[in-house]
Amino acid sequence: MDDIQKHVLAKRALAVARHCIASRYPGAAFAYVAGSIMRGEGTTFSDIDLVVVFSSLERAWRESFTADGFPVEAFVHDPQTLAHYLHQDADSGYPIMANMVATGCIVGADIDSAGAIQAKAASMLAAGPKPLAGADYDMLRYQVTDLADDLRGTRPPEEIAAIAALLYQKLADLILLGRGAWTGRGKWAPRLIKKLDAQLAAEFDAAFRLAAAGDGARFLALADQELGLHGGRYFEGYRQNAPLEARRLE
Repeated sequence: MDDIQKHVLAKRALAVARHCIASRYPGAAFAYVAGSIMRGEGTTFSDIDLVVVFSSLERAWRESFTADGFPVEAFVHDPQTLAHYLHQDADSGYPIMANMVATGCIVGADIDSAGAIQAKAASMLAAGPKPLAGADYDMLRYQVTDLADDLRGTRPPEEIAAIAALLYQKLADLILLGRGAWTGRGKWAPRLIKKLDAQLAAEFDAAFRLAAAGDGARFLALADQELGLHGGRYFEGYRQNAPLEARRLE
């Protein structure tokens, strides 16, 4: 798909989004139309991300539907529920909602409020995630260590591939968050690593491809290299307390 086709697709998606807002969410104060289509990176199979904001709601929700051939993922909020999820993004390191709000095309009547929230989301993204620390950091280091250790033994190729699939996301999180960059799930992980360090991204991709084919040595070496930046393997002394309410009386 060339640039002209992508531009036409984005214009069509925006028109569909406007119709959805008017027909499905009457009374909404504003909305953000986002996603790869709106960034000019989409395909005919890409969906429309729609963040719809009312002045007040009993609770937020999300829903999925198809409109004029486009899959639509709608996230329906009021300013307070939206603020909750934006701050949750900052705490988790996965800026899913923040990206949609910061990069979305504003639609609706209350442009000023939409712009103010969008500016806050953009500022949050620019500031980066909170530093890795505490229990979440310990758990991530432990998970990478545990999965990497599973690759050390002699295993059949299908088991190596399965372990590598689990390690992929955890190692990507350690690479990105460990360098003060936002992380992402699925397709976003390789994109963000490439943006951070193209050479590291190429090594990550090559090592994972080998592991997926049954040879885990290079992926293990990469995991050990990243763990080395965080004090090395983390197994001895790891502890995770269960919640106090985690009991059931028979």
